[in-house]
This record gives sequence, C-alpha cells and structure tokens, in this order.
Amino acid sequence: MAKTARPTISDVAKAAKTGKTSISRYLNGERHLLSAALLARIEQAIADLDYRPSLMARGLKRGRTRLIGLIIADITNPYSVHVLSGIEAACREKGFTPLVCNTNNELDQELHYLDLLRSYQVEGIVVNAVGMREEGLNRLQQSALPMVLIDRKIPDFACDVVGLDNIQAATTATEHLIEQGFEALLFLSEPLGTVNTRRERLSAFRATLARYPGVMAENAEVPLHEAALIDNALRQFHARHRGMRKAVISANGALTLQVARALKRIGLNWGSDIGLLGFDELEWAELAGIGITTLKQPTWQIGYAAVEQVVRRIEGQSDTVREQVFSGELIVRGSTSR
Repeated sequence: MAKTARPTISDVAKAAKTGKTSISRYLNGERHLLSAALLARIEQAIADLDYRPSLMARGLKRGRTRLIGLIIADITNPYSVHVLSGIEAACREKGFTPLVCNTNNELDQELHYLDLLRSYQVEGIVVNAVGMREEGLNRLQQSALPMVLIDRKIPDFACDVVGLDNIQAATTATEHLIEQGFEALLFLSEPLGTVNTRRERLSAFRATLARYPGVMAENAEVPLHEAALIDNALRQFHARHRGMRKAVISANGALTLQVARALKRIGLNWGSDIGLLGFDELEWAELAGIGITTLKQPTWQIGYAAVEQVVRRIEGQSDTVREQVFSGELIVRGSTSR
C-alpha cells in the first residue's frame, strides 16, 4: 500500500476554502482576526485531514526550536536514568523538548551526536561528560551554545556545573564508618584520570582519615569490568588487615554492584566479614543480604536544576559561571552496622 502523503497547510487551506494566510493566523494564535464561520471551516478541515503542523518548521521560522540536547555517557547507569527523569520534568514544565543522545563512552558517537545536535539547532546542551575525549570537548567549546555540565567538570573549560557536594558526601560516608568502629578502610574507585568526582571523593576520604591516625586508610583503582582485579584488591585488603574491623567505600553505583559480586565470589559477607558502603542509592541495595549502606544523591533534583540553568542561559543570563551542588543523604543498612 502506498504511503499517504502528509497533509500540508495548502491542503488545509483548500479544504477550508480559504488562503494559507488565514491558516497561519489560526495556527499562530491570531484567531481573533478570523470570522466565526471561517474558524469553524478551518477546524473541520484540520480534523478531516488529521493535520499536524511541523513544530520544527514553525520554530525555525521564529528562530526558536525549543529543543535541548542531552549528551549522556552511559544511559544504562542507574545514576543517568534518575537524572534523566528530572531533566524530562524540567523540560516539560518549561516548554522544551529533550533530544537524548547516549554516547556509550565511544569517541565516534560523541562527535556524531555533537554534530547532530547542532544540525537540529538545539538551543542549549546538558552534558554528563563521563570520559569525554579532547576532540569532543573542543567541539563543545566551539559550539558556543548555552551549556551545563552534570556531575563532572571538564578541565580548563569554564562552564556551569550541577552535581553532588562530593566533599560533604565523602566526609559523611567516611565519618559514619569511623563511628561504627571500623579500623581499616579501603576507598575503591575506577581509574581516577581527570574525573573530578572520583578525585574529590578520594581527597575528602583522605582528609577525614588524617584526623583519625589510628584508622588505616587505603585506596585502589580498578577498571569496572575487570573482575579479577577487583577480586584481588578486595582479597589482599582483607588479608592485610586480618583480625581488624574493616570496610570498603565504593565510589559509584556501578562499581558497588561489581564489588558486591566480587565479595560473593571470594567468600566474604558484607556486614559480618567486611563493611560495605557505596555511593549512589540502588534499588536492590536494601534487598541484598542484610542490606547495603549507600550515599544517596538527589539525582532528580540535579537533572531538574541543570535544565533550569541552561534555560536561564538560553534566555540571556550572562553572569559568571556557576557551580551548584546538592547534599547527599546517608542511608544506613546492615552492611555497616555494628
């Protein structure tokens, strides 16, 4: 069956027995300029033809698309999913449509989506810049579009940022473990690189423990999907501090899942054999054994605030670059209880 052509404004004008100018006035909210009889004919023609105006074309004609581009590094990450919920809510409230691009941490995809968003003439961009490469960052800088970064800063790139207060959160998490009587702590993260969130959390961990010289402090970097390396880091930490009360802080939710799997593999139980505290609240954390203590990020609020800020920039706000941080919430479960 041949595909039916999409009705045009000319088709509506012909069916309503009027000119395209009258149809444009109707669509642009100038209906007071039209007679009641003409209004009725236009409405009937639109209904009969099932006409849907092209919002993109209308927006471009006015110099506005009402589109906000979202560049997400890994849409499978629970953190990203929850942030997107806040982004979508803010876009809907403020009359924007989000265009979501998942780069899957791949350079070619980053560059492709940056060019694609520009071609769609988005009015602003919200970026979760996980692992973004230099070429991609250069494209971002050259775009001159209003932009807000979520969670991670870009070195040498002055830009609005919205995210967690990492210093407060990591300090709260570390002090909780000390208060629970743990004598040796391991801060486990993916390779630090230039990722400011990992560096800030590790720095706060070290600064906090510097005030408690009796507590042993260690940190290790492990790739997320290198199970053997994670197993080895945990096994060696446990062996080095045999007989002591010890715990692991996992730097993000994706790593917490891998740490939980690793502890199962090497025969250690969180709560009895070793403490476990993970950044990011995970839906399964309360169901895993006796439960896993987490540092919950206000992800919905972070996504919402990022859109609020990029809309302010779109509307012409030109004050200095702004960093907006939110406090985390410690949710205590059996994995760190005495």
